[in-house]
Amino acid sequence: MAPNPIVELEKLGQSIWYDNIRRMFIKTGDLKKKIDEDDLRGVTSNPAIFEKAIAGSTDYKEALQELAAKGMSTNDIYEQMAVEDIKMAADILRPVYDKTKGVDGYVSFEVSPLLASDTAGTIAEARRLWKWLDKKNVMIKVPATPEGLPAIEQLISEGINVNVTLIFSEDAYIKVAEAYIKGLEKRAAAGNPVDHVASVASFFVSRIDSNVDNQLGMRMRRSTDQKEIDKLSSLLGKVAIANAKMAYQKFKKIFGDKRFAALKAKGARVQRQLWASTGTKDPNYSDVLYVESLIGPDTVNTVPPATYTAYRDHGKWALTLESDLDGAKNTLAQLKEAGISLEAVTAQLLDEAVKAFADPFEKMMKAIEEKRAAAVSSIVDRQSFSLGNFVPTVEAAMKLFNDRDYVRRLWRKDATEWKEDPVHQKSIQNALGWLHVAETNLEQADDLKAFADRVRQDGFESVMLLGMGGSSLCPEVFRRTFGQIKGYPKLLVLDSTDPATVQSMEGAVDVGKTLFIVSSKSGTTIEPHMFYQYFFDKVSKVKPDRPGANFVAITDPDSKLEKIAKEKQFRRVFRNPADIGGRYSALSYFGLVPAALMGIDVKELLERAVRAEHACERYVPTEENPGARLGAVVGGLAKYGRDKVTFVTPPPIDSLGLWIEQLIAESTGKEGLGILPVAGEPLGDCSVYGNDRLFVYISTQDSPGAEIEAKLKALQEAGHPVVRQVMRDPLSLGREFFLWEVATALAGSIIGIDPFDQPNVQESKDNTNAFLDVFKKEGRLPDQEVLWEGDGCKIYCDAATKAALQKDGASLSDMMKAHLSRTKSGDYVALTAYIQENDTNENLLQDIRTHLRDALKTATTTGYGPRFLHSTGQLHKGGGANGVFIQITQDETADLPIAGEPFTFGILKQAQALGDFQSLSNRGRRAIRFHVGKDVSEGLNKLLQAVRSAFPKHN
Repeated sequence: MAPNPIVELEKLGQSIWYDNIRRMFIKTGDLKKKIDEDDLRGVTSNPAIFEKAIAGSTDYKEALQELAAKGMSTNDIYEQMAVEDIKMAADILRPVYDKTKGVDGYVSFEVSPLLASDTAGTIAEARRLWKWLDKKNVMIKVPATPEGLPAIEQLISEGINVNVTLIFSEDAYIKVAEAYIKGLEKRAAAGNPVDHVASVASFFVSRIDSNVDNQLGMRMRRSTDQKEIDKLSSLLGKVAIANAKMAYQKFKKIFGDKRFAALKAKGARVQRQLWASTGTKDPNYSDVLYVESLIGPDTVNTVPPATYTAYRDHGKWALTLESDLDGAKNTLAQLKEAGISLEAVTAQLLDEAVKAFADPFEKMMKAIEEKRAAAVSSIVDRQSFSLGNFVPTVEAAMKLFNDRDYVRRLWRKDATEWKEDPVHQKSIQNALGWLHVAETNLEQADDLKAFADRVRQDGFESVMLLGMGGSSLCPEVFRRTFGQIKGYPKLLVLDSTDPATVQSMEGAVDVGKTLFIVSSKSGTTIEPHMFYQYFFDKVSKVKPDRPGANFVAITDPDSKLEKIAKEKQFRRVFRNPADIGGRYSALSYFGLVPAALMGIDVKELLERAVRAEHACERYVPTEENPGARLGAVVGGLAKYGRDKVTFVTPPPIDSLGLWIEQLIAESTGKEGLGILPVAGEPLGDCSVYGNDRLFVYISTQDSPGAEIEAKLKALQEAGHPVVRQVMRDPLSLGREFFLWEVATALAGSIIGIDPFDQPNVQESKDNTNAFLDVFKKEGRLPDQEVLWEGDGCKIYCDAATKAALQKDGASLSDMMKAHLSRTKSGDYVALTAYIQENDTNENLLQDIRTHLRDALKTATTTGYGPRFLHSTGQLHKGGGANGVFIQITQDETADLPIAGEPFTFGILKQAQALGDFQSLSNRGRRAIRFHVGKDVSEGLNKLLQAVRSAFPKHN
């Protein structure tokens, strides 16, 4: 059995503490398990941790109700609940305290962050909490502010254990150590024992790199001197560790000199340095960087959950804290030479950190107050199920989650939850970065806002996102939901190769005053790359000096797009974590950068997502875990045959279904299995639905929903299962994104597929490239079999379909009837339209799908090509053979050349349609291509009349 890296650290003199606490973590045995299995030595807490748990979960529901009934104030309720958690955790850690003779086994609890500038208030608060907690193995957290230092000295002199927090600089650390020693000296002088007083000095690490790296990046982007750029680049990700290493040398000197020796002779303990803020924020760096680089004797590392899991999985251990000290000194010297003051950085970080802890404290007070008044409920309370006869089915799915420990395994990135093949497992493990990306990106929210403000100040009137699939659908939801926010550029999203669409996008902006976001995970996806080539050429003509200043890239580290961005001097490159798949990327830079640029409050969006993260954590029972409950419903009912999840999303979030559609279809549609998301289909009467539907109603709390509710109630009474989820307002989209990511991953466990790969998406891409190669060689695309032709329209198909459907003298209505009559119970009809998405075309497509649903009693979907190729397209090919397809194409009335390419957008779109159809044909799918000619609306009207004639409504 491989060694446990966390256990190995103890042998090197370093203790690992866990930077998280909440009631379920304690009561479900997760804390005890970490102590027993990992030799966990302590726990730290802060207001932000409590705020997320209290506001987002049901952990404290009963306690809050009970305390509120006693008439307690908001602050008293918080303290009562938090103190109970600290006491329970301290009792569980007491054996560690005893075993280590008081070295470890501590739980830390913070004085109110609102007292950070109040020495007397801090002392009084710490005394009160210490007396109330009444545990030897508790530490009171006090910030290393100028007002906090005398409080630390006084508290130590009184024998109160102190965790000194918010230390960023060497100078601040020296003052903290001095306060600790003076407190011990004062205590010894009074004749009191010093052998049981414990303290740690919490030195914050990664936030320094976040701040410094931003400054370095800005200077690199503005520089034209490659030597200077290289020099600045060499400092990235180095400063925080160098700073900590130098502080450790001060620790050794202070606690190794004669002054402390006198106290040590009386049994005094050294004040260990504790490395805090050790979660990696930058995807360019190892996820265990700030653990592996800071290992040394007499230290503690308090590790957030994601880093804890990562280090236990693949961490390395060695005495690194004193390695290459000359290099650390050189790093700090070079930083100074570069004109960046570390003293100014650490002073700024202290100010920000005090506010960063005060803000969640105040939010927590507000959340508790609102819950007392029953104005706001937890995430679980905002979710309800009307399952009728399907309750046992869902309960069985929840039992499966519990029996197989699926939720815990998800959070531990245990790929055996989905696949047994080692190669497949490795791929899955590298696709779960979305679990913690919201929390990680919270620290980037201010930087994103600052970037958005600079873009505004530079006079940009529009922002156009050039993307496809996972990189475009979340921004599209934001665009449709929030519209143009006053004072910010309008956001446009281009994810279509349709020439008319590209042309209309270009016509809607002044390209010289437009910031283009090239958004591609791999950097090789053909659509965003062609969009980039087209618009870079356009910008070059109006801003020939530096067109790259109008471009931003969002991509994985070291991708082809990053190389282009550097070569063309893009305004900025946002390197996204590589362990996040496109459809799970909504809360990463792919969603957040366009959100910030259009003026959305990304910090609030992320905070709500993080509350959802805490509500779905591994130690929350399935019955109270909103993501797991949703996954059990979706996955459990799909196994039963209710595999058509029909979304009802009224304004202002009516576009949310687009994003969820991609997530579910691309995640579950493979290996002949799949769950079909049905988005945008109007809600009908009970008579038009088969027995394969699950209805999901997502709304904001102020959405008018009387008519919808009446229809849903009728559906319930007819035996259909219904899920309801209520959002506070559109900013709760962050919460909704995370819940559906968890639910989809867990539903994949039930149906037995890997929800993180997309094997058939690449196939359509390959087909497209093959057709483009034919065009390059022959100057034309290959023809398909013509099934029917008339009145300016044509129907194309493969040879097998032609043999099955061809009839002499048949009308369009006859052909539609022959094709669609092959639809059976449990099937779905998909309209895949390679045409411009506009109101006229959309209304006609909706009329066609609604008529087909009503006539055939089958689920219908619509999708615009090539967008759907990166979402439902995976399910079309990889899922079950229960789809009936009508592909819709057109003659291009106008076309657009692409700079640097031998083909046009029109040819690219046609090649994508042919490649898509070939994939369907290769699998024997029931598919035809309806070619409308040049007049799209006229052709769609003919199709509508044909299906109405083929399937009269009374039938």
